[in-house]
Amino acid sequence: MTNRLVLFDIDGTLLSAGRAARESVLSALSEVYGWRAANGHSHDFSGKTDPQIVRELVEADVGREKCDELLERALERYLEEFSRRLSPQAVVTKPGAVALVSSLTSLPNVTLGLLTGNLERGARMKLEPPGLNPHFPFGAFGSDSEDRYRLPAIALERARSRSGRTFSGKEIVIVGDSVHDILCGRSLGVRSVAVASGPTPAASLASREPDALLESFADVAAAVEAILG
Repeated sequence: MTNRLVLFDIDGTLLSAGRAARESVLSALSEVYGWRAANGHSHDFSGKTDPQIVRELVEADVGREKCDELLERALERYLEEFSRRLSPQAVVTKPGAVALVSSLTSLPNVTLGLLTGNLERGARMKLEPPGLNPHFPFGAFGSDSEDRYRLPAIALERARSRSGRTFSGKEIVIVGDSVHDILCGRSLGVRSVAVASGPTPAASLASREPDALLESFADVAAAVEAILG
């Protein structure tokens, strides 16, 4: 069977961490930038990198120069708050997600990685309670680039370096719950598998024409088939 590189998004795809991440971001921005805005609790975080989210929330109010100057401090403060606020009980895995990851890990031709807008430390915090970190030894993260669309190439290079395998085109599979997950690998010609387990409606995902669209991972065998094509 052909080798596959399968890159998973985290939030809305593998799990939900409740309100802890959003509340930690808003707390950090209030402390670091002195920023407060009513739209913080409704702003769409889906499919975006953590640095991008910070920029979208504060730049118009504080200006680009101040946003850039304090961005690293804001992100560090966010991680500190998130570590304090995130309880293991707040992390809820999506139906079938753990079994799906375990099934893919057992296949010798499959290499698993992460492709997420989370900062790597934040990603690892979320994956720790359900024991998913060992399945994902590498990935591309919001701490690698603010631009979500640059992350697939970073993940691909890390996969080559770690596994010694070369992947191209539809051998690369991006699995996620947002339109950004579907679109970010288009320049590499990857296979995209969307799952309607997050905040984006299935109809919106379908309109972006992923290679496969799942309601959830509850049927693990069907999910494996959709991912491997």
